[in-house]
Amino acid sequence: MKTYGRFIKRYKLFFILGPLLMLTEVGGEIVLPKLMAGMVDEGILTLHNMDFIVRQAITMLCCILIQVSGGIGGHYFSVRAAVNFSSDIREEVFSKIQTFSFKNIDEFSTGSLVTRLTNDVTQVMNITRMGLIMAVRSPAMLVGGVIMAFSINARLASVMLIMIPLLALAIFIIMRMALPRFDYMQKSIDNLNSKTQENITNVRVIKSFVRRSFEVEKFNAASSRLRDRTLSAMKLVVCTMPVMTLAMNITTIVVLWRGGNLVAGNEMLVGSLSAIVQYTTQILSSLMMVSMMIIASTRAIASIRRISEVINTEPDLTDTDAKYPDKTVTRGDIEFKNVYFKYYKKLKTSILEDITFSIEGGKTLGIVGSTGAGKTSLVQLIPRLYDADKGEILIDGVNVRDYSLYNLREGVGMVLQKNVLFSGSIEKNLRWGNKNASMDMIRENAEYAQADGFITGFGDGYNMELGQGGVNVSGGQKQRLCIARALLKNPKILILDDSTSAVDTATEANIRKAFKTALKDTTKIIIAQRISSIIDADKILVLKDGRIVGEGTHNELLKDNDEYREIYYSQTDREKEVS
Repeated sequence: MKTYGRFIKRYKLFFILGPLLMLTEVGGEIVLPKLMAGMVDEGILTLHNMDFIVRQAITMLCCILIQVSGGIGGHYFSVRAAVNFSSDIREEVFSKIQTFSFKNIDEFSTGSLVTRLTNDVTQVMNITRMGLIMAVRSPAMLVGGVIMAFSINARLASVMLIMIPLLALAIFIIMRMALPRFDYMQKSIDNLNSKTQENITNVRVIKSFVRRSFEVEKFNAASSRLRDRTLSAMKLVVCTMPVMTLAMNITTIVVLWRGGNLVAGNEMLVGSLSAIVQYTTQILSSLMMVSMMIIASTRAIASIRRISEVINTEPDLTDTDAKYPDKTVTRGDIEFKNVYFKYYKKLKTSILEDITFSIEGGKTLGIVGSTGAGKTSLVQLIPRLYDADKGEILIDGVNVRDYSLYNLREGVGMVLQKNVLFSGSIEKNLRWGNKNASMDMIRENAEYAQADGFITGFGDGYNMELGQGGVNVSGGQKQRLCIARALLKNPKILILDDSTSAVDTATEANIRKAFKTALKDTTKIIIAQRISSIIDADKILVLKDGRIVGEGTHNELLKDNDEYREIYYSQTDREKEVS
């Protein structure tokens, strides 16, 4: 309740009015059978008094109007409360995910987070709406029906006191058995969502490798697992309604049989028997509604737990202990001091070991090395996408942990190894770098990234709509758009993680030339597979197995470093063979 209480407070008026108005409906529903019994017993069978019958009818009509008004109002405010409550939870979960570090996100699968934001929140909304309508209505109808039935004939009403505990026990057993099954079912939904997202995102790869049948089998297996677990959970749920209906019918038969004997012996009037039958139906119906709510709550409890896991997860990276939260990156000086890092802390070996180097602001740092050498891991530590396990990373002489995350990342621009664009126009995508940029600034930076030429070649130019992930542009075009987006940010540190691998060497040379003009005061870190991409860098790092095995300019490394020389000659020899 502590987690969700603050959401309820925002809409406490709706949470109060909904159940209160439902009580009004219940009051009318409980009084009506008693009024009907009086009309039949006194107005028709005994007194034949038309005035009394009319008065009773008018009273009943007023009760019905109050009942209908209360029911409409109760449902309206309950729905308003549930929808607003769940909407705020969804926004809270989404906002919390945005604060997660990469390590936090790694702990949840993407499919699981999507399920928690959609299906799980919907389950919470449904149980909240159902609870506000039924949590007060059903118990009130149960208690009110029992009291009214006993006020008419205690001996006949006592029949229901035998059935109620038995039904309550049955509902409790079903709930205990259903809860773990619903938990498994939600996890199966996670798995299915992950498979679906992976399949649709990578549909081009699937088609190019002719893996359609394999992926269909994989999806069918996940779908079958969800089906089986859903059926396992629903088997218990489907038993509830027949059990409740059977109990209702048996109780009604017993009440009619015993009540008929009382009427035949002139110990009870027909109207009173009719009223008790109606109260019996109301009592058992209220029990049925309670059972439905409890069964629904077992699934919702599983969803609430999963949502709470996200909300209560503490972000791995925070700036609460930052010594200089107002400080910004001004020069772009970078220094690593004996840095160690590994993704999984239980592993004995580190991804990066004893990394020590420095680069002055405005200079260019190149990083080369074989696949898995730790190049991407190294640059991700600069804007604190991950934190180093040991050692220090300084920017402008200040530990990155002492900046606020916002100010640190505002000073760092990144073009990641995986280029990501969003659905929307090209202009909107570029404005991620600077939402207030003028069109002249956008075009200028697109020119620096060698992107303006192909953008203007599109029919709609900068207004062209990109598909999700930028699927309707080529790999090289996507890379150049991502570079233009980063340039618009005008960062003091720019990190390019193998971000020109899909462009030709002439275009890449033009991009490097533009960097010298547009980013002369920006520290540039370039991870590259091609030596030509970093040949002019002020300093080059050579990484192997998470360690720096070479540091210097191109000429220095070519002279003194075997690892660098091997990479260089393997590429130049290959170029000679191609030529």
